[in-house]
Amino acid sequence: MTPTFHWFLPTSGDSRHVVGGGHGSPLGDAGADRPPTLGYLTQIARAAEQLGFTGALTPTGAQCEDAWLTTAMLTQQTERLKFLVAFRPGFLSPTLGAQMAATYQRHTGGRLLLNVVTGGESAEQRAYGDFLDKDARYARTGEFLRVVKGLWNGGTVTLEGEHVQVAGARLASPPHPVPDVYFGGSSPAALGVAARYADTYLTWGEPPAQVAEKIARVRTLAEAEGRRLRFGIRLHTISRDTSAAAWAEARRLLDGFTPEAVEQAQRGLRRSESEGQRRMLALHGGSLPQALNSSPSLRPGGAPRAGGTSTDLEIHPGLWAGIGLVRGGAGTALVGSHAEVADLIGQYRRIGIEEFVLSGYPHLEEAYWFGENVLPLVRRQAAEGRGSAVPVPA
Repeated sequence: MTPTFHWFLPTSGDSRHVVGGGHGSPLGDAGADRPPTLGYLTQIARAAEQLGFTGALTPTGAQCEDAWLTTAMLTQQTERLKFLVAFRPGFLSPTLGAQMAATYQRHTGGRLLLNVVTGGESAEQRAYGDFLDKDARYARTGEFLRVVKGLWNGGTVTLEGEHVQVAGARLASPPHPVPDVYFGGSSPAALGVAARYADTYLTWGEPPAQVAEKIARVRTLAEAEGRRLRFGIRLHTISRDTSAAAWAEARRLLDGFTPEAVEQAQRGLRRSESEGQRRMLALHGGSLPQALNSSPSLRPGGAPRAGGTSTDLEIHPGLWAGIGLVRGGAGTALVGSHAEVADLIGQYRRIGIEEFVLSGYPHLEEAYWFGENVLPLVRRQAAEGRGSAVPVPA
């Protein structure tokens, strides 16, 4: 099966360096020097469309522009690109959310995908008026999606839930096609909601063996619900004509991190309630490599091992955890020659990943590096029924 690729819209700003912030980091910590104007985001969206990406993910949170409004504007500047709109279900009624999605589908010809973000940070949730704890937020998300999916299927929905109550809810015109629901989360509460309601389960970019273990857990839960999910992964990418050039770019990004910036970011991220964020932090050790003047700080000698240390940021061959030092959320990148990156994608495909949500700094230029050089290789491999020739470590 040919994998699906999505790009990312940096609605908190872009840069030739890593833009931080989010997921517990202080507001104003982004460090972007390319503002997220509609003109610049249009350039990225049009490039992604031209290069053959299926959709583009937008983030959600106080640090970025609103995803619904921004992408609705961008649909008027593009022709085919779908928009994977991230939103938090606790901030609006499920009936209104279902209606908004239906309107979006009709006005765009079916170009909406929904990334449901429950919200892992209580402090930010409280700023929006939401005072539920984490497990209660996931319970509410499940009730929200139960209502939304019932409405999308043309039903009349009444629910007296613990967190959501609606009576006689119905849409005058359900969406066609019904938007796919994307959902992430690593806690037991999150996995249960994903199994019951998600169409595509998203994970952040851990090494293949760890991703395989998570996929197995979610698949088992979904099968118990009589459902089959697709699986996707969220990663950054640094692909160049040679491996040396790609790692030199990773080194350039790393050289832009100051110890103070890393410590400030990690201080906020360590307070995160997100299980996925905790797993990201465990990959890199939380501090800069001690020897930035030597290549082993990027690519240590010997066999790579799962789980990084302060001097080991390549946590699996071609998977680099350096971005997570200053950025919340997705903190790992595919790094290497175009062929090496394609082969690593093949490894993820072999364990069940069907969708890839990618980004890179800057997002405009990096879209071309990947789209012009790696996408054709991956699609050729898929057409020939091939994945990676490199076995996934046990």
